[in-house]
Formats: sequence, structure tokens, C-alpha cells
Amino acid sequence: MRGVFARTVAMIYIDEIWLATEPLDMRAGPDTALARVVQVFGSARPHCAYLFANKRGNRMKVLIHDGLGIWLCARRLNRGKFHWGETWRGKQLLLTDEQLAALVQGLPWQRLGAAGVISVL
Repeated sequence: MRGVFARTVAMIYIDEIWLATEPLDMRAGPDTALARVVQVFGSARPHCAYLFANKRGNRMKVLIHDGLGIWLCARRLNRGKFHWGETWRGKQLLLTDEQLAALVQGLPWQRLGAAGVISVL
């Protein structure tokens, strides 16, 4: 019966999703994570999400600036690792919604979007 009355309340909307390629200590709280966002991305812009992984790649923290304050979320994979960005691409990468959905499930998001276009048979 709960599903009949379930509704979605949009508390946060995100315009851009940024991925940091260098690891973050998962013990970091909101202030430390915010300082890292400013260090890597230059600033924490409203309606942007900033993703960090630990060295082993099995944990992720996401800092979101909703325009009024910040949210800090964590995700852990019980098996496997997140397919993270490579540092040779730079300290940061802009992700699409489709890439984020694949990343948080532990799938190879790098093949989605323009990078996944097949042009040679």
C-alpha cells in the first residue's frame, strides 16, 4: 500500500557532475571535503556535484552544493570497484547523467556518450 502513496520530492537539483581523479580520504567530513573541492575545482558552485573515491576505489563521497548549503553523501560497493577517471586525463572530469548512473553501479562509464560511438566496422 505504501507504493500507492509514494511520491518523489526533489530537494536537490544538479546541473553539473564533476569527478576528481585523485583519491580522497573517506574519513573526511563536510569541511575537509569542501576544502578539497575548492582545491581541485577552484570553487564549489551551486547545483554542482563533486565526486571523490578512495585509493582502493570501493568507496565514493559526493559533495553537492544546493545553493544554500552543502550535502555530503557516501557510497560503498560491497564487491568490486568503481571505474574511476584516470589522472592522465587531468584532475577533474565532467560527467553526464548517464555516466554517473553507470559509475555508481560500478560499471565502465567511460564507454558511454561520445566515447562509445562506433565509427569503423
